[in-house]
Amino acid sequence: MTPTTPFDRRVFLKSSAVAGGALLVPAALAGTANAAAVPQFAHGVASGDPLPDGVLLWTRVTPTPESAPGSGVGPAVEVRWEVATDSAFASVVRSGAVQTGPDRDHTVKVAVAGLSPATTYFYRFTLDGVRSSTGRTRTAPSVNADVSKLRLGLVSCSNWQAGYFSAYRHLAARTDLDGVLHVGDYLYEYQVGGFGARGVTIRPHQPATEVLTLADYRRRHAQYKTDPDLTALHAAQPWFITWDDHEYANDTWSGGADNHQPNEGDWNARKAAARQAYFEWMPVRQGPGGEIYRRFRWGRLAELSLLDLRSYRSKQTTPSSGDPADPSRTITGDAQMDWLKGGLAGTDAKWKLVGNSVMITPISLGNVESRFLESLGSLLGLPIGSVAANADAWDGYTADRQELLGHLKDNRVKNTVFLTGDIHSSWGADIPLDRSSYWWNGNSVATEFVTTSVTSDNIDDLLKVDPRTLSVAAETALYAGNWHLKYIELDSHGYSVVDVNPQRVQTDWYYVADRLSPTSGVKYAKSLATADGTQKVKSATGPVA
Repeated sequence: MTPTTPFDRRVFLKSSAVAGGALLVPAALAGTANAAAVPQFAHGVASGDPLPDGVLLWTRVTPTPESAPGSGVGPAVEVRWEVATDSAFASVVRSGAVQTGPDRDHTVKVAVAGLSPATTYFYRFTLDGVRSSTGRTRTAPSVNADVSKLRLGLVSCSNWQAGYFSAYRHLAARTDLDGVLHVGDYLYEYQVGGFGARGVTIRPHQPATEVLTLADYRRRHAQYKTDPDLTALHAAQPWFITWDDHEYANDTWSGGADNHQPNEGDWNARKAAARQAYFEWMPVRQGPGGEIYRRFRWGRLAELSLLDLRSYRSKQTTPSSGDPADPSRTITGDAQMDWLKGGLAGTDAKWKLVGNSVMITPISLGNVESRFLESLGSLLGLPIGSVAANADAWDGYTADRQELLGHLKDNRVKNTVFLTGDIHSSWGADIPLDRSSYWWNGNSVATEFVTTSVTSDNIDDLLKVDPRTLSVAAETALYAGNWHLKYIELDSHGYSVVDVNPQRVQTDWYYVADRLSPTSGVKYAKSLATADGTQKVKSATGPVA
């Protein structure tokens, strides 16, 4: 189909703010077109939710310069797609065409079926004879396959205004991953200056205002997908993704959000807009009832349950209202809790991985000095004036947590590992059934690894001090009051790599040198592992090869 308006590439590149930026693609895809050079495909390509026989493919097309994200205008067009076993597309195994238009912001999602298990594929899209960049993806192994390895990049909290996404670039350069797990805060809703790097905006958001409407959320998603490092990582690996709060608004709960005010309109309308834009722009499958919690299997080795801890939760407690232990309060909702418990107890997979947007490990701040409490509270969702509950995480919903942990104990469920983000810092922990008695009986029923933020402010940023200075005192106090915590690092930004084999799950932490530099290097920091059957975290000797 021919565009209704001649395509002015120079005008388009200027208007979409991608002029001069080259997409950094993995070495295996070198030589293919890149997003910045193909204005019809200015937001790259992506894949996600791999199954043994299929995968979800995504792109966004701009058939005319007027068809900008969020514009609500432009022609309906037919986009062709191809999947091949080689990057030259000499062996195309699946192909087809799909219609898109302004009703879905010209995004394209294709659920490709009929593929072979545990196989690497290459894919691309075509509009009016113009090809997108090439993406690489991989299907999951057969359900009952004996699998020796699963290796995932683990990321969270990627705030455009707080710096550059070098963590994504370094993950995209790795050729040893089976996929990427993003556990929330893929984007942020704030206005320009609303949340930057130590209060300074490094890259201003578009639109400049806080996002409230469907057009706003579409434009914000579009901006994030012009980042060359993010686009490269989407093109390099299939993603497993769930949301946290900033995909809607800060501290979202089922009936509102801390960052939604009465003068910003109806909450339900805003929530519906955020959800619609998210499902348009992200390579994720939506359940039959609109749910995003879902489960993936990697042969007999592992099963990954991705949680939604925002859509069904009760409002967070404050120092003056609400009891975290009230059994009527929930973070999962009844249906999701039943689904989660049933999946963890019913699977025959060796490892039960849980993609968990907020920390489940209990935290006491009783030993932490007052000068750190406000900054820690900001990261932990802790209401000022209380040190007993991490109110925005599972600490604020202790009845649900005890129900889940008790279920693991009562049903002798072993090898449950929570993979978490949200709090802009790094943690490794045993998860005790009862924190107060852990010091003498070591009653751990699961383990948790928490990745730090890609860019979002952490403790040294909030305190505006040099890294590894004042934060060390806070870490020391946290260790003293929480014997189940095995690793805490409150300052650095970066990513983690989670490696699963039949004997253990290991997590390696990597930190970027400077989030304010678009070419930042990265360094290895720490490794922890949990061995089969132990429900305990121990130090590992070094990163996975």
